[in-house]
Amino acid sequence: MKSYELEKTFVENDEMQWQQVDNGVQRKMMAFDDQLMMVKVKFDRGAVGTLHQHPHSQITHIESGVFEVEIQGEKKILKAGDAFYVAPNAVHGVFCLEEGILVDVFSPMRADFL
Repeated sequence: MKSYELEKTFVENDEMQWQQVDNGVQRKMMAFDDQLMMVKVKFDRGAVGTLHQHPHSQITHIESGVFEVEIQGEKKILKAGDAFYVAPNAVHGVFCLEEGILVDVFSPMRADFL
């Protein structure tokens, strides 16, 4: 089993690079080890985080913007300062109503993001 760990103890936002992942969606890996990962995801207005599922537990903090969040068929409009929890294997996704940034925390880390 491969072991992963970000090489920094202190992570400065301005030093991390955005990666294009989809139309109107970019992400940057902030910090991670084998058990935990934090990722920022930037959405343009109208961008979609397509419905998907994964075996990781996820907690997401809405840093800025407004999003329609769907989890297991239930939809809710959330704004900056709100958060949501996604249980392992729950089908979830987002639609960005106002440009913003989500801060995703996963356990264990998402090796598929590296």
